[in-house]
Amino acid sequence: MYLIVGLGNPEEKYFKTFHNLGFLAAGDAAETLGVKFKRKECEASVAEAFVGGEKVIIARPLTYMNASGRAVKQLVKKYKIAPNELVVIYDDYDLPKGHVRIRPAGSAGTHNGMRSVIAELGHGDFARIRIGIRDPEVNIPIINYVLADIAKGDYELFSDACKRAAEAAVLLSKGEKIDLVMGKYNA
Repeated sequence: MYLIVGLGNPEEKYFKTFHNLGFLAAGDAAETLGVKFKRKECEASVAEAFVGGEKVIIARPLTYMNASGRAVKQLVKKYKIAPNELVVIYDDYDLPKGHVRIRPAGSAGTHNGMRSVIAELGHGDFARIRIGIRDPEVNIPIINYVLADIAKGDYELFSDACKRAAEAAVLLSKGEKIDLVMGKYNA
């Protein structure tokens, strides 16, 4: 069993913001696996796929970013997900825009959604796929930046980054070793 979680905010007004890149990547992963988000459970919108006979749950928490950990904790408990069976995809202000970075574990950095996930789970020993959003030419507070709409000129760059993040998550769900996935996607 594997759990892929894309962090974001559930309201439509946030759909094209930087903070919803995890949601978009989760949607790309669901599309790659040929499934749709059909039900709500554990405070999340959920799609279910089977990869090599193993169940893969793809989730988008409906708790808003800063409380994402509640939904992740509930899903982990319900499906008895081990730390090595969890991957969380999210936007990261600490990385240049469009870059994708995969790590096997770590801290939350500046990301409040990841702080929530780590606090609720009590550890950071799970894979994460980060999509960089920092633009050195934009000088506004982080909270305003992450909730800003992605510029039309950058949409293709971020769409491609979400697709790469989704591909990496699907490879992990297929049992690919994280070191190999990191070597392929970490620029």
